[in-house]
Amino acid sequence: QVQLVESGGGLVPAGGSLRLSCAASGSIFSINAMGWYRQAPGKQRELVASITSFGFTNYADSVKGRFTISRDNTKKVVTLQMNSLKPEDTAVYYCRLAQGAGVYWGQGTQVTVSS
Repeated sequence: QVQLVESGGGLVPAGGSLRLSCAASGSIFSINAMGWYRQAPGKQRELVASITSFGFTNYADSVKGRFTISRDNTKKVVTLQMNSLKPEDTAVYYCRLAQGAGVYWGQGTQVTVSS
């Protein structure tokens, strides 16, 4: 079993910053990919950023230059630093872990950016 626990969401004015963290526990493989997805009301869930256990990163075009994903393999934590936040970044943010044939999701954390 794998558990993902997110933290760090909240309300922030436009232009502000937030840091999201996701702690993984359970049976975690040494090779995996962790990432953040988001889902706004009435929209499909979309990739925000991902990072492999080797450190390769991928970002949605809409967040490039503003968001930074990082991970600590020893602590099994992935972090999303979000700067220059915009109202359109408002969504529920979900942590995701993919390893082997399994995909696991966190419970989600709300990020609200006020204009």
